[in-house]
Amino acid sequence: MLSRQFVRENPETVRDAIERKGVTGVDLDAILEIDEEWRELKARGDGLRQERNEVSKKIGKLKQEGQEDEAQAAIDRSQELKDQLQEVEDRADELESDLEDALLELPNIPHDSVPTGEGEADNVERYRRGFDDLRELPGEVIPHYDLGEELDVLDFERGAKVSGGGYQFVKGAGARLEHALIQFMLSIHREQGYSDVLPPIPVNSASMRGTGQLPKFDEDAYRVEARQDDEYDDDDLWLLPTAEVPVTNMYRDEILLDDDLPIKHQAFSPNFRREAGEHGTETRGYVRVHQFHKVELVNFVRPEHSYDRLEALLGEAEAVLDELGLPYRVLEMCTGDMGFTQAKKYDIEVWAPGDDMDDGPEVGGRWLEVSSVSNFEEFQARRAGIHYRPEPHESAQYLHTLNGSGLAVPRVMVAIMEYYQNEDGTITVPEPLRPYMGGQEVIEGSEPVGESALGEGE
Repeated sequence: MLSRQFVRENPETVRDAIERKGVTGVDLDAILEIDEEWRELKARGDGLRQERNEVSKKIGKLKQEGQEDEAQAAIDRSQELKDQLQEVEDRADELESDLEDALLELPNIPHDSVPTGEGEADNVERYRRGFDDLRELPGEVIPHYDLGEELDVLDFERGAKVSGGGYQFVKGAGARLEHALIQFMLSIHREQGYSDVLPPIPVNSASMRGTGQLPKFDEDAYRVEARQDDEYDDDDLWLLPTAEVPVTNMYRDEILLDDDLPIKHQAFSPNFRREAGEHGTETRGYVRVHQFHKVELVNFVRPEHSYDRLEALLGEAEAVLDELGLPYRVLEMCTGDMGFTQAKKYDIEVWAPGDDMDDGPEVGGRWLEVSSVSNFEEFQARRAGIHYRPEPHESAQYLHTLNGSGLAVPRVMVAIMEYYQNEDGTITVPEPLRPYMGGQEVIEGSEPVGESALGEGE
């Protein structure tokens, strides 16, 4: 959230951010007009309040002097001023609420180093890693959605039967692989100095507003429908779209101490999102789903340290792919593709060789985003009221928040299934994951269950 003073004093900077980020439906001029009327009313209210105080002082003096008519006139004037002041304050409160709601619609200001662009084609590739020594792949890599069904480790049909499209069962060695990935990621980040947090899954609207999911992205989130009896009428809950929401809001409306910073939390959680991507290959399999697991890294730092921390956070997220030996690239996101809340953002994209996509690397396959690493500066802290006090005698200030996935589990699963696929259709388990899978080295699948598994004529 931008402060009203910043918006008032830097309208062209804000207008430029709205345009460069491609935000629509925001009328900055109307916001400035609301702010101007609000300030005029506040000044008028101060004047009325001062005059009423002066009149009130005269009433007792006039009565003592026996000037009853003048005293009554002063009493009448005091009541008039009270009524006018009430009217002004009511209107000012209404405008205050309108202004607060309008400020929530304004995007964060991009950092000066962010490249200008309209969409993903304008993002800047910073580097690639892991392509110099690629493992030998099968002559034809089977896409994960077909391989997963052949090995009976992914079951999309039964997932759709139970919950609808965009849900799946992960079974047998596939489930063990996913559990192993989660524990492996948590172990790596623990060594990097992260403390573990297991957050609540439902979050309230105040938390969603604090990190910027509301009001902008309410259509992508799942609202928990309240029951109609009195006991549940006050329920105000959403299924979390990312652990960023509860972990950032842990400190909502609190003042942290300078000695507390930096704070580095990691949180594993299931995540729930309505978005399902575009039609076609992008929606097949385990790439864009409505429920998925993720390890989230959330940082709270002093403002002067946040951009050094951003680069360090990027390296901490990359370490998972480096250890797993998966090829990937890092993109610096342009203004039009970086998101509403970020001041600067990097994307980490892992390489999955199973599908040839138009935007894939020269060696074929496609890129899958597994982490967005972002600096929000004070944007989230202002929305959520998160302060820190530099010194005991100094005023509290807004700190800076950062986060990044460390990593999104399903897409790493996809990359492992395709990159570590063997000619015989099995999957080699990456060495770092084997201790978390009881030493298992190869995923060979299991026999399907039920009459549907029988071939024709059986």
